[in-house]
Amino acid sequence: MIIQSLSGHRKSRNMAWQIIAVVVIVAIMGWMFQNAQQNYEVRNLNFGWDFLTRSGNIPIGETLVAYATGDANYRVFVVGLLNTILVAVIGIALSTLFGTILGIARLSGNMIASRAALSYVEYVRNVPLLAHLFIIYFLLQKLPPIRSAWSLGDLAYLSNRGLVVPALSGGAFSNTFLVASLIFLTIALFSHLLRRTTVGVGTFPTSILIFATKAGLILSAISLVCFSASMEVSIPQFDRRRFVGGWSVTPEFLSIVLGLTIYYSSFIAEIVRGGILSVPRGQWESAAALGLKRQQSLRLVVLPQALRLIIPPATSQYLDLAKMTSLAIVIGFPDLVSVTNSIINDTGRAIEAVALIMFAFLMINLTISIFMNWLNGRVALVGRS
Repeated sequence: MIIQSLSGHRKSRNMAWQIIAVVVIVAIMGWMFQNAQQNYEVRNLNFGWDFLTRSGNIPIGETLVAYATGDANYRVFVVGLLNTILVAVIGIALSTLFGTILGIARLSGNMIASRAALSYVEYVRNVPLLAHLFIIYFLLQKLPPIRSAWSLGDLAYLSNRGLVVPALSGGAFSNTFLVASLIFLTIALFSHLLRRTTVGVGTFPTSILIFATKAGLILSAISLVCFSASMEVSIPQFDRRRFVGGWSVTPEFLSIVLGLTIYYSSFIAEIVRGGILSVPRGQWESAAALGLKRQQSLRLVVLPQALRLIIPPATSQYLDLAKMTSLAIVIGFPDLVSVTNSIINDTGRAIEAVALIMFAFLMINLTISIFMNWLNGRVALVGRS
């Protein structure tokens, strides 16, 4: 009876603390809302989303979609959101690639490669990301002026104005085929990699992966042929004060992508190294007994098992990388935070604009998290009854 009484009192006490916590949170939120409403009244503003349809008059130099100064603010927001997604996707892909190479190099029997990778990792991850961004941006500004740009085979040019490379063009309709080709090719490669790395580890039906690989390759080839029918290669040419043709990559874009790649590849490297070391030594020996070379053992035996321990911490790094794209504002790249800050200065709607930023990053990170959790579940070790 005494134990039951104490248990009942404990439950009541816990419930009381929870109710108090909820009341305090609601009171704080109510106070914040009332304070914001009073500030809006002082400035003769009304809470709402009508500012999104107003003309923005915000110039943006880098856009993935058609945009002109004077377009509605919602288009300004879309431009910034797409730029943020582009930087995040490229940063995740490159940091994963270089991080994996560095992680394997850390375990290499070559002392020079191992020590070089160790020095890189220890230096980069102990210096703030913001410092990396400033250093890279200032170094890019020290490149030769556009008139003396470094030529890369008369096809690409590098200067303090950025990088200019050849571009493919053929109209909006053919560009649709190009995007479709890249998507199908990505599906094919991803399916092929899953089929090679999850044998005996995950629960993917092999037939589905084989079908996805073949279908992706076929559809990618068809889309590429349709695109090639009207494709033109635009080679950059210097014309007085600027390059005409090609695709121009600004120093700001290069700085944020290189900064994120360099910084987060050091963390991915340690995650990959830890994952490989977690695989029992006997797996290496068993692979060698089957006649597999070290590279084959790593690719076919060790890495598929290491993925179970690599994916969860790598997910945290990807989420952090996506959020750190907001640092692009310090070097002038028009990302989501930068263009939204311009909207705030133009309209005075700080609360609504910040809420949009929070919601956008929440959706980006939830997408990354859902995909990585799905992938982690697929490569997880399946128990046997």
